[in-house]
Amino acid sequence: MITVSHLTKIFEGDGQRVTALDDVSLAIEKGEIYGIIGMSGAGKSTLLRCLTLLEKPTSGEIILSGQNLSALTGAALRTARRGMGVVFQGYNLLMQKTVAENVAFPLKLEKGFDKKAAAARVAELLELVGLSDRAKAYPAQLSGGQKQRVAIARALATKPGILLCDEPTSALDPLTTKSMLALLTDINRKLGVTILIITHELSVVRAVCTHVAVISEGRLAENGAVADVFDRPQSRVTKSLLGREEGA
Repeated sequence: MITVSHLTKIFEGDGQRVTALDDVSLAIEKGEIYGIIGMSGAGKSTLLRCLTLLEKPTSGEIILSGQNLSALTGAALRTARRGMGVVFQGYNLLMQKTVAENVAFPLKLEKGFDKKAAAARVAELLELVGLSDRAKAYPAQLSGGQKQRVAIARALATKPGILLCDEPTSALDPLTTKSMLALLTDINRKLGVTILIITHELSVVRAVCTHVAVISEGRLAENGAVADVFDRPQSRVTKSLLGREEGA
């Protein structure tokens, strides 16, 4: 479904040149839950922003369902983006809007907005994420886990084929993390949505992902099936991640 080929992203400014991603190639199959893991500053979030074209790659290709996103502009790019739902780190909810209004927000931006159909879609999604009773609440009245559920519901509003999650459990306690991962698995199973999880937590990858890519200093250190990557003789980077988990 998604093929990333020789993706490079270089930031330049104030006489400096920083290579955030360096010749990264990977493939994500339709319907799977794919993890991208690495330490802070490895380039994980830059990769997510490139996948959604919030950052334009310096070179390389991103092929989504046969389309080269890197070559799209204007209306064609906006159409392609509607096929991707993004759950940002920090939730990014509209604090002056209710839960229902937050979930409905992407639908209001759609051409031919139908208020009745949108209300039905919002109700469906709030039931899916377990927040039907919080539709009229405001973000300030929610727990961190509830805010994340609202963010997921909003990302699913336009029925995207892929859901990209940036550190979806980083601010959650262990019990809430477990329920959040169960929700993502449920969404994957019920809706057939391909899910990409950006994380620094090995436990998250082990719990729900089928395949994983390990990113280090902007480069792809390892990738493959989760069991293969974590059980075979590892690279220095993966050993470091495993060692950090064992010492936690």
